[in-house]
Amino acid sequence: MTATETIVGLSLVDVTVRFGGHTAVNGLTLDAPCGVITGLIGPNGAGKTTTFNVCSGLLRPSAGRVRLFGEDVSRLGPAARARRGLGRTFQRMELYDSMTVTENVITGREAALAGANPLRHLWGSQRERTDTERCVGEALARCGLVDVADEPVAMLSTGQRRLVELARALATGARLLLLDEPSSGLDPSESAGFGQILRDVVAAGSGILLIEHDMSLVMGVCDYIHVLDFGLAIFEGTPAEVHDSATVRAAYLGDASGLAGERAVPRKAG
Repeated sequence: MTATETIVGLSLVDVTVRFGGHTAVNGLTLDAPCGVITGLIGPNGAGKTTTFNVCSGLLRPSAGRVRLFGEDVSRLGPAARARRGLGRTFQRMELYDSMTVTENVITGREAALAGANPLRHLWGSQRERTDTERCVGEALARCGLVDVADEPVAMLSTGQRRLVELARALATGARLLLLDEPSSGLDPSESAGFGQILRDVVAAGSGILLIEHDMSLVMGVCDYIHVLDFGLAIFEGTPAEVHDSATVRAAYLGDASGLAGERAVPRKAG
C-alpha cells in the first residue's frame, strides 16, 4: 500500500442525525481513505443517504464531526466542501438533457473554478480555459465517453448517462467521491464495466465512498464495507467478512437468530 492509499480523505466521528423524535443515524464512525473504495450498505431506510447528506453538507449533524482531509468541515456547506475536494453523484441523475456530454461535464469543472463567486462563470483566464479542457478531456477518456462527447445527453443509454455523472464529478478535481447507487438501471455487463472504471479512479489516488444495492458490484470493487441498519453501524469488514456475517444476513433477510453472538463491530486491522 502506498503513502497515497493511507490518506484518510473523509472521516465521520460519532455522527448522529435526528429529525424530531426520529434518529436516522446513531453514533456513526467511519473512515473513507484515498486509494480505496469503501462501501456503505444496508436495507432501505438504514440511513445511508442521510449519511451522504451529512458528508456533503446538505445536512448538519445533530452530534459528531465530519472531517475532510484532516479538516473539521462539520459547519461548512456543500460548496465549501466541494472546493476542498469532495464530489458527489446522486441516486436520481441530475443531467442537462439538451446539452452535450462535453457540455455537461464542463459544468462540473466550471462550478469548481467559480467557487464562491458565481460571476466567474461569465469569464475566465486563458489558463483556466486550458485547464478546463484538460480536466474535461481526462474525465471523458477515463469514463469511456470520448466517442459520444458531442452527443446530447438525452440520446444516451442509462449506463452512459451514469458515466456522464461520474465524469462530471471527476472533472471537478474531487479527490473523494460520494457515489449514491451509481449502477442503478445498469445491466450486469454495464455494471461490471462501471466497476472497472471505479477501480481505475482509485488506482489514480482518489477515494470513493459507495452506496450500492448491487451486491455483486459491492463485493467485486469494495476494499472495505460498513453496514447500517436503522441508523446503526452493525458490522464492518472486508467483502469476505461481510459475506460471511450472520449479522448482515439478519439485517437483509430478517433472520433474528443471526444476531446472536455478533454484537461487536469488528475494526479493520492496521
